[in-house]
Amino acid sequence: MATSSSAELSKAVKQQYMDLPQGDKVQIMYVWIDGTGEGLRCKTRTLDSEPKCIEELPEWNFDGSSTYQSEGSNSDMYLIPSAMFRDPFRKDPNKLVLCEVLKYNRKPAETNLRLTCNKVMDMVENQVPWFGMEQEYTILGTDGHPFGWPNNGFPGPQGPYYCGVGSDKAYGRDIVEAHYKACLYAGVMICGTNAEVMPAQWEFQVGPCEGISMGDHLWAARFILHRVCEDFGVVASFDPKPIPGNWNGAGCHTNFSTKEMREEGGLKAIEESIERLGKRHSYHIRAYDPKGGLDNARRLTGHHETSNIHEFSAGVANRGASIRIPRTVGQEKKGYFEDRRPSANCDPYAVTEAIIRTCLLSEEGDEPVNY
Repeated sequence: MATSSSAELSKAVKQQYMDLPQGDKVQIMYVWIDGTGEGLRCKTRTLDSEPKCIEELPEWNFDGSSTYQSEGSNSDMYLIPSAMFRDPFRKDPNKLVLCEVLKYNRKPAETNLRLTCNKVMDMVENQVPWFGMEQEYTILGTDGHPFGWPNNGFPGPQGPYYCGVGSDKAYGRDIVEAHYKACLYAGVMICGTNAEVMPAQWEFQVGPCEGISMGDHLWAARFILHRVCEDFGVVASFDPKPIPGNWNGAGCHTNFSTKEMREEGGLKAIEESIERLGKRHSYHIRAYDPKGGLDNARRLTGHHETSNIHEFSAGVANRGASIRIPRTVGQEKKGYFEDRRPSANCDPYAVTEAIIRTCLLSEEGDEPVNY
């Protein structure tokens, strides 16, 4: 199993420096989404005092020509602080700050999907939209081989790994536990974790989050995961189908409800939303992965607990449907529904915006799309 060279450096030596007092200065790590729409970048600056709110953080800039976001001749991009978290790596009073990216002309970068998402969330604030997202991922060595898998060949077939325990079933739990604690420290709304169906595949859940905070907290959790994996010398992959063949893919199932859905008789509002979702299936498929559906086409085959990408379906407790209504919701006639179509590498801002537009803003019309 290939691990990174940096993981082999002495963490005890590093720790003696991390334990040094930092005076009255504060380190702020600015984090942003790069031009791929999937990758995260970061850099740090020193402030003279601990910021108490996002408004106290200065704008900053970076070289967009090195992040697939601009030409070298006009490369400065703006970082606009948008969400702040405690830094679990440098600890208090230091911060992680998720930023929006603006171009030289102050217009949003192509992969800054937070701006429009935020506007849409503001429009439906009175409906109190809640989201919860289930982020699946696969732990790989730096050589791209799944963590813990035999160097030549495959582990035993799927069956014993989901929520499994034991060295022969759970591959990489140390990373999962470290990530969980780091998210709790940071203030990320992480609400659970479990081993997934494919060995070396795991899931963490974030939520319930209201409105724009869903995307903010999921991106922060992803950044923390990448950073934890860096310390362990492995890689977190959000590829929706990391291993071809008879292995489960990786999704980011998205749970959604409004105030009306959560109250008595809310099932009627849930069913109305599902009907609207069915009319705009291809619009959602395009929004649910960074390549407009091409990545998800490898995963949404109708097998391995997925729906078929070309068909819309819904059902109670059906994990092979596009939309699943949990059994308890069907019984209590209120609650939430789960959209099982988003891919593991989706942008949560795009996913949550699409759901709001279709379910709450009554946009009609859809057009076919081919894969």
